[in-house]
Amino acid sequence: MRASRSLLWKLSIIVLLAVFSQPSFSGDTGSSDETETGNGHEAAEMQPQGAGNRKGRGGRGAIAQVAEMNWPGKWELFLKSSGVSAMHAILLPLINKVQFYDATIWRISQIKLPPGVPCHVFDHVHNKVDCWAHSVLIDIESGHIRPLSLTTDTWCSSGGLTINGTLVSTGGFQGGANTARYLSSCDNCNWVEYPKALAAQRWYSTQATLPDGTFIVVGGRQALNYEYILPEGMDNKKLYDSHLLKETTDREENNLYPFVWLNTDGNLFMFANNRSILLSPKTNKVIKEFPQLPGGARNYPGSASSALLPIRLYVKNPPVIPADVLICGGARQDGYFRADRLKLFDAALNDCARISLNSKRPAWKIEKMPAPRVMSDTVVLPNGEVLIINGAKHGTSGWGLAKDPNFTPLLYTPNKPIGKRFKELAASAIPRMYHSIAIALPDGKVLIGGSNTNDGYRYDVEYPTELRIEKFSPPYLDPALANMRPKIVNTDTPKQIKYGQTFNVKIELKQANVAKENVMVTMLAPPFTTHAVSMNMRLLLLGISDVKKEHGDVHQIQAVAPPSGNVAPPGYYLLYAVYNGVPSVGEWIQIV
Repeated sequence: MRASRSLLWKLSIIVLLAVFSQPSFSGDTGSSDETETGNGHEAAEMQPQGAGNRKGRGGRGAIAQVAEMNWPGKWELFLKSSGVSAMHAILLPLINKVQFYDATIWRISQIKLPPGVPCHVFDHVHNKVDCWAHSVLIDIESGHIRPLSLTTDTWCSSGGLTINGTLVSTGGFQGGANTARYLSSCDNCNWVEYPKALAAQRWYSTQATLPDGTFIVVGGRQALNYEYILPEGMDNKKLYDSHLLKETTDREENNLYPFVWLNTDGNLFMFANNRSILLSPKTNKVIKEFPQLPGGARNYPGSASSALLPIRLYVKNPPVIPADVLICGGARQDGYFRADRLKLFDAALNDCARISLNSKRPAWKIEKMPAPRVMSDTVVLPNGEVLIINGAKHGTSGWGLAKDPNFTPLLYTPNKPIGKRFKELAASAIPRMYHSIAIALPDGKVLIGGSNTNDGYRYDVEYPTELRIEKFSPPYLDPALANMRPKIVNTDTPKQIKYGQTFNVKIELKQANVAKENVMVTMLAPPFTTHAVSMNMRLLLLGISDVKKEHGDVHQIQAVAPPSGNVAPPGYYLLYAVYNGVPSVGEWIQIV
């Protein structure tokens, strides 16, 4: 019986590989039968699956076709213990190590500081010391853990990468709220902390990268404003009031950790609670106010998750490059109050809303997920699909304020018609509730960690502090697709590129005919992930002018770098070659 099932499965894979769908991403047309809310209806058509290639600008044809994949994915246990609860996470460039840190206020973790690293004296009057590590660097291949010392409190902070790959962490709790911390991307680097770098206390704030590679920090508890981070070692004193944050604060707040995405015109899309604007970081003026998104609260503690959908580029780009934002899940407006005070855990929201930022008449287009979700993590995958993972079906963010873990990941395909964009994948067995994380890795897998609904490290409760780290393999890593997976020849692919530069990506691919319309080159910016927010997550689908076979299985792709910092801020990205939806292992490349 098992042999028969195995044979049928292999035959189905062979058949399915012959079926292709035409992807579309930001700015591509979609189905017109979703629910809309806004100031006008945008006509939209979905090109039928299997239709011919659309002609792109400057010789760029349609985006590569994607094989229809029915493999549900695979879970694996990567680490039995990360030592530190993965409340915050980011992948550091070049060294391929992920940084986890939690909250120093707890004065405990499950891994001690290494010998020779002094304990932190947090109470000089009574000489109380903390000898536990609250930050770890973990090798994503070997699992080797290096504990690091932190002295300021990072609880509910924000972060991002500089042009040279240094992690800049901002805000936190109490004495850490005004802090900017720096951790360079090297094997032996340590934290450098500046406790007075920020003009306002930033607890539950969002950090976004600007077109020149600098940062803005937005919001936070009782911080209804924003500011710009000055160069390392300098203290900022200037604040800018935010009417959006003032007008979206309610009894439960519901506007903490706002969603902030850099639009392709260099302005900032800011979303708080249920409202959004486009803000110019040059003039600090509101350029546009978008329609309100109905249904409930989307930001902490309502805690939906959001993504800037993949940005499609061409050899010659149009004057306006489309950009779409996706927001999924959340909670009812009074959900936090009801869970915290009344112990009533209402169903989370089960919708996903999508808006085209640069449309002349922007409108939210709303569709339903298979199940409700709050506190999920949204991960843009290197082939342009979107993974929605982690979270709960009832309640909100907060200590013990959610029930019913949502174990089943969703794969969202932006191009498909309404009703067909979501696919449920293989379920995990580990609840990932409040304070969970998920980040894409160079090999195409997704690293999953965290979950701590407790004020401290506790193991005698309904949802214990979770230290196990998993990896999830999306459908494109189906072993049956191994021969469709390109391999980038890194010795013949540049490590740095400039805006608008034409450059070559050399790949090895065991396929007889590699047509340009079946190939993509993508660039993924590694996000800083915490509290269901993936700051600065960005995927670029580059324009391709040519694909040539050199010899044997070796092919050369001629691609064009992004046109400006508005589209892609300078810094490090993971470069992928994608064939029929199957990505290579990513290689680090820097826009300079």
